[in-house]
Amino acid sequence: MSIKKFYNLGKNKLFPICRSITGNGVRKTLKIIKKNFPELKIKKIKSGTKVFDWDIPPEWNVTDAYVIDKNNLKIIDFKKNNLHLVGYSIPFKKTLIKKDLFKNLYFLKNQPTAIPYITSYYKKRWGFCISYNQYKQFHKRYSAKNKFKIVINSSLKNYGELNYGELILKGKSKKEVLISTYICHPSMANNELSGPIVSMGLINHFRKQKLDKTLRFIFIPETIGSISYLSKNLKYLKENVIGGYNLSCIGDDRQHSCMFSKYQNSPSDEAIIEAYKKLKIKNYKIYSFLKRGSDERQYNSPGVDLKISSIFRTKYGEYPEYHTSLDNFKLVTLKGCTGGFNVAKKSIEILLNKTYPKFKIICEPQMGKRGLYPTLSTKGEKKLTRNYMSFLQYVDGTNSLEKISNLINLELKSVKKINNILLKNKLITN
Repeated sequence: MSIKKFYNLGKNKLFPICRSITGNGVRKTLKIIKKNFPELKIKKIKSGTKVFDWDIPPEWNVTDAYVIDKNNLKIIDFKKNNLHLVGYSIPFKKTLIKKDLFKNLYFLKNQPTAIPYITSYYKKRWGFCISYNQYKQFHKRYSAKNKFKIVINSSLKNYGELNYGELILKGKSKKEVLISTYICHPSMANNELSGPIVSMGLINHFRKQKLDKTLRFIFIPETIGSISYLSKNLKYLKENVIGGYNLSCIGDDRQHSCMFSKYQNSPSDEAIIEAYKKLKIKNYKIYSFLKRGSDERQYNSPGVDLKISSIFRTKYGEYPEYHTSLDNFKLVTLKGCTGGFNVAKKSIEILLNKTYPKFKIICEPQMGKRGLYPTLSTKGEKKLTRNYMSFLQYVDGTNSLEKISNLINLELKSVKKINNILLKNKLITN
């Protein structure tokens, strides 16, 4: 299964778009994805809406931004690279002296050729990002008295909206696997587009299959998007999601890595490791949840507890190009995305194909009235009854039949038989 089509879509059509957590760039990105997958639903939440402890921010859009020097030359131009403008910069038109302009310039001394990615979502400010080499040139070229014309044609609409995409591949069961990726960063390939590229490849693969469980794909702005989505769907997700993955930084070909859910014991965690083994990937890295930084934070938050894991190639923040203009399609390769796709696909297949029984009754059930407990106490009957009760101790929806078999030291064939009997008696769900 090739994902070349979606790799090229990301490289040629999605990469140039200026995205943020709201605005035209997000909508344009979602419309391009929808053109390939018409079943994608594009949804919106109004700015100012309360979502748990957060508020949807004003919608931000920008048409142009630049700095003109004393010779009427554009020395910084948003249209040449959309990373030049600090994300969510307020509208600004003013002539400033060198000192006042330089207070609003951002650069990286240790990466002199890179333009950094900087945002200010929740505090009003403006700024430009340049390479350190550019900064040194400007510092040398211009005197303290030189003036610069700054123009930022942006808008912040209090009556705007936040947009996200949702696509559901229905299975026989309401039990779900959740796949989440984000669409809120401008022109960066690994940190942004590798996740949507792989997600599109996964949709294209699984849409052609008959699924026992349901697959839910969401394309959201990072952090505020997942918080917003959870605020609208949490009850249903908690009842039906058995596991899933946040896909980010999954497109380079340097290594394989992942981040387990909070307690490192979920079906999603186990499926990743099983996938690595099946794919014969030996050199992979498992990151501590304490090093979280993407939407796995929200899905594992207290009260949410969806036990979602993350799949990476090289984790965000662990590669030098991260959050800079160097995160491009020289770093993200078709081979790298294909490798990430294979791990995600195999992990999802494992979750889809395993049974995770869940108790329907609070506390120990009355087995006698269901004919599952002997009316006459004998040694032979006690062993079978003990197996029933041992099985029921582990049916919390997070343990597969294979894992329960190991936990209660009973062969899988017998565990499957018990599962079917308890399912028939409506003590568990699968």
